[in-house]
Amino acid sequence: MDEDTTGTIEIQQYVALLRRWLWLIVLATLLGAGAAYLASRLSTPIYEASTTLLITEGQKATGQDYNSILMSERVAKTYAQMLKGSPVLSEARARLGVQVDAASITVTPVADTQLLTLRVRHADPQLAAQLANTIPQVFIEQTDKARAQRIADSQANVTREMQALQSELEGTQRALDVARDGTTPNTAEVARLEALLAQQRSTHASLLQSYEEIRLSELRAADTISIFEPAQVPGVPVLPRTMTNVLLAAVVGAMLAVGAAFLVEYLDDTVKTPADVQRLARLPTFATILRFAGDEADAERPLMVSRPSSAAGEAYRVLRTNLQFATLGMGNSAVAVLVTSAGPQEGKSTTVVNLGISLAQAGKRVLLVDTDLRRPTLHKQFGLPNDVGLTSLYLSEMPLEEAVRQTEIPGLRVLTSGPIPANPAEVLSFPQTEQFLQRLRASADYLLLDSPPVLSVADASILAQRVDGVVVVAEMGRTRAGAFKDVTEALEGVRARLLGVVLNKVREGRSGYYYHYYYHYYYSSDGKRVRRRRRVLPGGRRNAQAQAAADSPGAPNPLLQTRAALIEQEERNRRLKYAGLGTAGLAALLAVGMAAAELLGALVPGAAEPAASTSAHASLGVPATATEVPPATEPATPVASTHVAAPAAAPSPTALPTLAPTTRPP
Repeated sequence: MDEDTTGTIEIQQYVALLRRWLWLIVLATLLGAGAAYLASRLSTPIYEASTTLLITEGQKATGQDYNSILMSERVAKTYAQMLKGSPVLSEARARLGVQVDAASITVTPVADTQLLTLRVRHADPQLAAQLANTIPQVFIEQTDKARAQRIADSQANVTREMQALQSELEGTQRALDVARDGTTPNTAEVARLEALLAQQRSTHASLLQSYEEIRLSELRAADTISIFEPAQVPGVPVLPRTMTNVLLAAVVGAMLAVGAAFLVEYLDDTVKTPADVQRLARLPTFATILRFAGDEADAERPLMVSRPSSAAGEAYRVLRTNLQFATLGMGNSAVAVLVTSAGPQEGKSTTVVNLGISLAQAGKRVLLVDTDLRRPTLHKQFGLPNDVGLTSLYLSEMPLEEAVRQTEIPGLRVLTSGPIPANPAEVLSFPQTEQFLQRLRASADYLLLDSPPVLSVADASILAQRVDGVVVVAEMGRTRAGAFKDVTEALEGVRARLLGVVLNKVREGRSGYYYHYYYHYYYSSDGKRVRRRRRVLPGGRRNAQAQAAADSPGAPNPLLQTRAALIEQEERNRRLKYAGLGTAGLAALLAVGMAAAELLGALVPGAAEPAASTSAHASLGVPATATEVPPATEPATPVASTHVAAPAAAPSPTALPTLAPTTRPP
């Protein structure tokens, strides 16, 4: 199988899985979207008002360099934090008489500008606008007050220095006057005092000039903030974002459903496809029987009588054909086949009845024997009394010929269970059982035994040693892989010959992934044209022609030689694929959650299907010839396919007939 075909199969697997769980995905999507819509409708509307502030930078002594630009950015961020500070909010809260939460206020600088945008969210649009205008006003007033305080402090320091210098200047002046008025003035002292007085006067003049320049320099160098665009009363709420919430919740719900579907498929260990049968027991799947629809299940008559042209009826005919090929070369006496299952209510009795009818319709002499001496049901299927039957033979109450009853189907007879004994397992262990089976073989071509489940009681294991082969019925999606494997091991432990498996109660679309469907028309027995699905191997007409050539009598079938290997390869990759998809789903879900948190900002108030099936013909009831190329390293053993292989004693492949019913020598 080339890479393109493998990729196509994988895509078909995923598409089929999503289609199967589509109801869950749709339900989760609708529930998520509905919950988000309801929460959005019930939440309190939140309004947002915004004010734009302009920052005017003061004159810098060094001019505009790189450091000044960095400082300007830091100043803008500083103002953004100060606008949400406790002093500003406390004053705004006091002026408006409302509670103001810092979480409802955001201040963001506008890129490449000297603007700040202040946004306030509140349930009251009027109050939101008032807060958006009041908070900047309070901040501007507090900033101006702080600036004025700095100027006053600087001027006060200069004033104190001037006062101290004035006192020194007056003292120096008095000393100079005294030195000049003396009878003998000291010229040197007078000169020193005059120089000191001139120096003090110069210092005083400098301080006086500084006093005048302090206010001008502070106002010139300081940054100023002004309201560039005041807030307006908003008319439309910004929260909740109903459409965004609905879409996001729908996506999350769908992703959760997809993840849950992959998890369920990954953890599901039931038998669902012929690939599971091949993996667990190395047995062929004789047929996949579709679950009967309500109008197909006739409570009074078997399906092969009431609806022989249905899809399930066609599958029973495929089962008949595969069973005939599987039992070729078993001698001239009647073939005794035991039909059993792992547990109760998996459809083994229904399979026995419809298989027997199908064989009888093909001209075979069929005898159904109800060996379920605990919960017999064959007499109910045909509306027969159960007063006498198999157990009556052990008591020698009547001849064998009288215990066997003829049904309304020509060639089909039934031996019911008779009165239920207290010890069924011991009764079936009697030597007479083998004698009865030998006598029954002489009067039929096929002897079909309906037995109890293998895992429930020992009856099936006892009977399996006395028949030519065993057919195991497994209900799709119910029979556990462990239980199915225990059944095959238990039967192999008593050296029973396992012929094949019947997958029962198969839901349409669950029979495999190696095949895709296309529609063709066929005519039913009543002449009506019916649209029916058929399967073709991936690769289109080329592989379809190869399949037809392989199915022709006497031709080797190369597809069968690689089918088992494909099943094994697909099964090995199945769980790894689902595990990878589950991990990817969780990662995507985490990414969506992070995106949701970022998008919404604040919270809104208020285990793959297994490998492809190898039983396409059996699940759809499409006849196929049966040839088998046995593996080189093993004896001739049936491979998991609707093309059932003949045993080692069978005639050569060139002598095998087509799917037309074969006539066994009497």
